[in-house]
Amino acid sequence: MLEGLPEVVGRALRGRRAGLDRILFNRISLGPGTGAIEVRSLAFADHAPIPEIYTADGDGRSPPLQWTGVPDAATRVALVVEDADSVMPQPLVHAVVVDLPPGDLSLPDGAIAPGSGLSGRLGRNSVLGTGWLPPDPPPGHGPHRYVFQVFALAGGGPHRGTPGREAVARAIARYGIASGCLVGTYERPDASERLGKGAIAARAPE
Repeated sequence: MLEGLPEVVGRALRGRRAGLDRILFNRISLGPGTGAIEVRSLAFADHAPIPEIYTADGDGRSPPLQWTGVPDAATRVALVVEDADSVMPQPLVHAVVVDLPPGDLSLPDGAIAPGSGLSGRLGRNSVLGTGWLPPDPPPGHGPHRYVFQVFALAGGGPHRGTPGREAVARAIARYGIASGCLVGTYERPDASERLGKGAIAARAPE
């Protein structure tokens, strides 16, 4: 969607970023005594690039995720994925999954999609859709950090309807007992880099 945006616009907006301080993991204090969840992916390491296949430049499916450290007292788990480097005032929401059973400690490749057989429920992303909104940063804007945040909740009932970020935030603030996150990055190269790669490919022997 944003791949056709002039990169001069992306470069001009490089200093405009929502910021890590605005993601849910940093906005919501769970209080003393709460637990830590370790979040990982088989597709990329923490603070490493997300493979193109999981972005708007590839298949656009969601990456596999795993987590450990969910407390025994947890009754449900929520996942929220936000782009901390969105040019908007708030991080862009790429996925919301709620009411995951606490015993489910992973999401397979492509699971964040309608009809995937997901054990939890899909919430709304920033374009008011459900499912995975693949990374789609403006050309020339630099690296974006996509934060995969997992929260364990104890108490409270299932979410109603199709919850967005703020509805999930209220539930986390009231019932959250553990949290953790994984950061993946993605950057669209500028035109000179793309042209350079094309020239190299054109000269490559068959």
